[in-house]
Amino acid sequence: MLACPSTSVDGSRKIEFVATKELPVSRERGECCELPVVKEAWANDTSELMKALADPTRLTMLASLWKAGAPICVCDFTAGLGLTQPTISHHMAKLKAAGLVESERRGIWIYYRLRTKLAPSTRQLLGQLIR
Repeated sequence: MLACPSTSVDGSRKIEFVATKELPVSRERGECCELPVVKEAWANDTSELMKALADPTRLTMLASLWKAGAPICVCDFTAGLGLTQPTISHHMAKLKAAGLVESERRGIWIYYRLRTKLAPSTRQLLGQLIR
């Protein structure tokens, strides 16, 4: 019990005792539980994939490739999206770096398609995202 002084109306002090209860400490910061194991390589790879998908233009381009029956020419992306060739190439470079697309040159044009060997988890994710 703790003493809590208070002042009465006439100025004299009286002491009141208030009962307190100590609560048990259920856990200390950082000492309770271990986090489940998460592979750092998986987190890095997945974050790169998510960064590539986070841009509306790249997601549109990827969805077009997903739905297309054949590779799509860079010229079709520039016309369809109203963007310049350098902008399309920039976005495709990001998608290529994430391992999502492949390209091939046909004369002066570059044609893009989904990577043929996408990881099953990536293919499943894209299947859920793209409609």
